[in-house]
Amino acid sequence: MSDSGHVAVWLVVGLGNPGPTYAGHRHNVGYLVTDELARRMGSAARERFGRAHKSGRADVVEGRLGVPGNLGPRVVLVRPRCFMNEVGGPTKAVAAFYQVPPARIVAIHDELDLPFDTMRVKLGGGDNGHNGLRSMRSSFGTGDFFRVRCGIGRPPGRQDVADFVLSPYSSTERKDLPFQVDKAADAVESLLLTGLEKTQQQFNS
Repeated sequence: MSDSGHVAVWLVVGLGNPGPTYAGHRHNVGYLVTDELARRMGSAARERFGRAHKSGRADVVEGRLGVPGNLGPRVVLVRPRCFMNEVGGPTKAVAAFYQVPPARIVAIHDELDLPFDTMRVKLGGGDNGHNGLRSMRSSFGTGDFFRVRCGIGRPPGRQDVADFVLSPYSSTERKDLPFQVDKAADAVESLLLTGLEKTQQQFNS
């Protein structure tokens, strides 16, 4: 919070593909985490999180996260309504509307290089072959935004990576998925409330 009393706004973006066809895919874990964060904002926020921003290309809801009664930062949850390789444009439009710089943007995404049920929080870096991160880097002209990387592991055997990320979780993974989503939502809240270093110490285990 600045001296003027203005509360900084954060943009939290769940990366995924829109529509019921993709809903349960590994590539859509970012959507699941933003859904959980909307739930934590309260029932009204969760109900509103299907309404498009005036740009028409993203679902957006505003609220606060943190301990009930303790006014945490203002947060705008964003769920782009386009395919993964185009998420940068809608995200930048919403960021411009709310005047949020890349340094206050958190992207939640699936991560092949982490085993399922592990996660990492970091600031900046490359796109590592992730189409959503590549699109955001291209649109913003920088990769200096926060990332909450939700592990999905590598495909088994010789399965194609694209087929793997666009496939449902296994039955075993589906049992543990709610815990991973909950933990990732905890990490987002921690990042906004306590900063990167403390969040990494707690969650990058």
